[in-house]
Amino acid sequence: MSHIAIHHSHSLTVAQARQAAETLAAQLADRYAVRTYWKEDTLHFERFGINGQLLLEPGQIVLDAHLGFLFAPLQLRLEQEIYRHLDEIFQEPHPA
Repeated sequence: MSHIAIHHSHSLTVAQARQAAETLAAQLADRYAVRTYWKEDTLHFERFGINGQLLLEPGQIVLDAHLGFLFAPLQLRLEQEIYRHLDEIFQEPHPA
């Protein structure tokens, strides 16, 4: 089983970080048919061949994902896509 572990810093408030994680969850659900659910400050995601969690911490998120046999060859591509999405979604909000 392949493993993806990502630590990504941010300067969002807890509410903003949770909203950003919700955006990411919606994208995962749309693109990969991933089921997501919250348990306290951790967003869990799963589908056949992929499972993991996204932990919201002050100033940082920690993503931990496990890829099954079928997704293992896509690990690098998935990791790059996750980094790109995190950079887009967990950026500082612009003043109105």
